[in-house]
Amino acid sequence: MGKRINVRPRLKELMKADGWTQTRLSEASGVPQGSISRFDTNSRHEDWQVVAIMKAGGWKYEDLFEIEDEGKDEK
Repeated sequence: MGKRINVRPRLKELMKADGWTQTRLSEASGVPQGSISRFDTNSRHEDWQVVAIMKAGGWKYEDLFEIEDEGKDEK
C-alpha cells in the first residue's frame, strides 16, 4: 500500500475569506449552487466542478483542499 493521505475540502473557508457567495460562485463557475453548498460535506467531487470552481475563484487545488500526508507507507 501507499502513504495515507487525508484530504479535507475547504471551499466555505475560501469563499468567506475572499467574499464569495454561493450564488455568485455558481454563476461564475457554472457549478450548481446546491453542489457548492454541499461541497465541503461531500466525499466525492466531480472533476469538472473542482476545476470550474478553482478557475472562477482563482484558487489552486492546494487552496481548495487541505491535504495531510501522514508520511509513512501503510502495509
